[in-house]
Amino acid sequence: MVFEIQLDTTEPRQLTQSVLQIIAMLDMYQAELARVLQLQCSDIGELSAAQRCLDRGSPSWEQAQLFVRFYQLLYGRMDADGVAMRHWLRKHHPVLGNTPHLLIVDEGRLAEVVSYLEHTD
Repeated sequence: MVFEIQLDTTEPRQLTQSVLQIIAMLDMYQAELARVLQLQCSDIGELSAAQRCLDRGSPSWEQAQLFVRFYQLLYGRMDADGVAMRHWLRKHHPVLGNTPHLLIVDEGRLAEVVSYLEHTD
């Protein structure tokens, strides 16, 4: 099941909870979120255990905001269909040259995937 994420980007706890909810809805691992946010796995463990929140203004904060934007765009494009969203994430897209999942997690190209979603129908 997926649901819409409305984000107050000024609230650390909400942003932290949002990225954790997104990886659950997209069937992603915490280790993958660590790579997306440029953090260590232990940092994600602390975030998920509510021992800390993302730090405003840090690179991980910026990546988290972009990750939420990615989710919002994908949610809208797929009409809130969680199966379609997960499929899109793992399907090869010739224009992008790979699967969005690999681009985001392994290649650090989240901004490129967001731009693609923003500028295509």
